[in-house]
Amino acid sequence: MQIKEFVDQFISQAREASNGILAITVVDFETGSSLGNYSEGSLDPEVASQYNLDVVRAKLKAVDALGLQDQIDDILITLTTQYHLISCTTNNSHMIYLAADKSKSNLAMLRSILSKAKRGLQTAL
Repeated sequence: MQIKEFVDQFISQAREASNGILAITVVDFETGSSLGNYSEGSLDPEVASQYNLDVVRAKLKAVDALGLQDQIDDILITLTTQYHLISCTTNNSHMIYLAADKSKSNLAMLRSILSKAKRGLQTAL
């Protein structure tokens, strides 16, 4: 399966699996380019993913500076009304970003969606 086809399928399945998803994007970590995205409302997934890519890069630098032999599983940013989740493939080649309305979504379900997407993306690579 081609990466673009996988990303489009993932976005469609994620939207069906959980209520309240506001934005999704899959980003190539090196170039910062989006491989596909979805947005409902005013949240721009392109803008959000670029700033969240900076968050991931900063965290990777911190992990390295601390000498930790570990990888990022996911990053959760909880806002007053939204969840923002970030996950990276094992080799940090791609980042998956998902934003959801807290009142309409289930955090465990969102994490499950990201985990499955990460595994699928690594297989598609």
